[in-house]
Amino acid sequence: MSEVTTYLQKVRAAIAERDPNQKEFLEAIDNFFATLEPVLKQHPEYIKANIIGRLVEPERAFQFRVSWTDDEGNVQVNRGFRVQFNGAIGPYKGGLRFHPSVNLSIVKFLGFEQILKNSLTGLPIGGGKGGSDFDPKGKSDGEIMRFCQSFMTELQRHIGPDLDVPAGDIGVGAREIGYLYGQYRRLRGYQAGVLTGKGLDFGGSLVRPEATGFGLLYYTQAQLESHGTNLIGKKIKISGAGNVATYAVKKASELGAVAITVSDSNGFIYDPNGIDYRLVKQIKEIERGRIKEYAERVTGAQYYEGSVWDFDIDYDIALPCATQNEINAEQAQRLSDNGAIAVNCGSNMSCTPEAVQVLHKNQVLLGPSKAANAGGVVVSALEMSQNSARLSWTFDEVDQRLQVIMKDIFNQSADAAEAYGFKNDYLVGANIAGFKKIANAMLAQGVI
Repeated sequence: MSEVTTYLQKVRAAIAERDPNQKEFLEAIDNFFATLEPVLKQHPEYIKANIIGRLVEPERAFQFRVSWTDDEGNVQVNRGFRVQFNGAIGPYKGGLRFHPSVNLSIVKFLGFEQILKNSLTGLPIGGGKGGSDFDPKGKSDGEIMRFCQSFMTELQRHIGPDLDVPAGDIGVGAREIGYLYGQYRRLRGYQAGVLTGKGLDFGGSLVRPEATGFGLLYYTQAQLESHGTNLIGKKIKISGAGNVATYAVKKASELGAVAITVSDSNGFIYDPNGIDYRLVKQIKEIERGRIKEYAERVTGAQYYEGSVWDFDIDYDIALPCATQNEINAEQAQRLSDNGAIAVNCGSNMSCTPEAVQVLHKNQVLLGPSKAANAGGVVVSALEMSQNSARLSWTFDEVDQRLQVIMKDIFNQSADAAEAYGFKNDYLVGANIAGFKKIANAMLAQGVI
């Protein structure tokens, strides 16, 4: 057994002993470790300094009680979390997720992925993540405001423009960011850079709502161009119906492709004529309805219950934009059988480890979430820059910067994969490219 293998097994055993029940976090670690041997063989100094052992342990993690009052006057209690994972290259940066599934394991998994994603952007931001098991669905604006105010009353002790800058994620959109920012300002005064995803009237950036979906398509375009093709005429299967999916549909159309599906937790829409992103946005964001209503309004569109990844149809590209582990091994095989040439992840850790193996076996291109869905954090970091400079850039300025950075993320991943003998394996490439920057920063800063 090589020194590298022995070292990784030792670190993995220590994590499992400390956090045996954190399955999502352990899965993220396993996925990462599976790609590290080549770079550790060339850089024994990383082993000597125990960079991996330090990287997988958060610098700081908070869990706190969030008490709030519902519209009937009943006092409710939720849990809040913030994990400040690694700040070697800049302030902690990562979203807040409000969803019943949120626990420490999920926040750590997301925070760990965020370290590598943020590193790939080339911008000076570290990795963190947070959230709560609070469910915004079915809650009134007043209930959400009171919850957000209570959540921020605790969180404000631990964040700041040069320390930790949260943003939105699942369950945390413009409404929630507004309430969170208002409470922070009441307690700490005006500091525009303390949150990103803000409204345009109080320090937000243009392109922020569109960023992850747009960035996903810019990444896909760069990937296809590296293989001698492009998006023109391509059929795309998309899951999800939130911001990422909606703006992925929009940008796909602008780049000459046709998005033929979107979905929610109950089922999915198939529209062979191309999904109308405006109607999806109307139903899901404004009316807060279910995606099945799309089929009731659009001639030729069909609604099916279940997973869109179990639906057999000819298409070229798959863009999972719903949740983690939404594509399993059997569904990955379906993707290949249906003729998909690429699967690029708009959601975090979209594919199970078994699905990743199937895709590689079938030579389906895979864009990992830490690279393909980095558009959101890219524009968040650009929002931080605008806040620091007291400037506001135009839509086109931000969009052009996003395009350049997403193309660079793909190129970094492709170059690293090829340099270490894994040509076209963009998961390995993204892990290595993101990791090396952080590892070198940690080495330079000593043992802290």
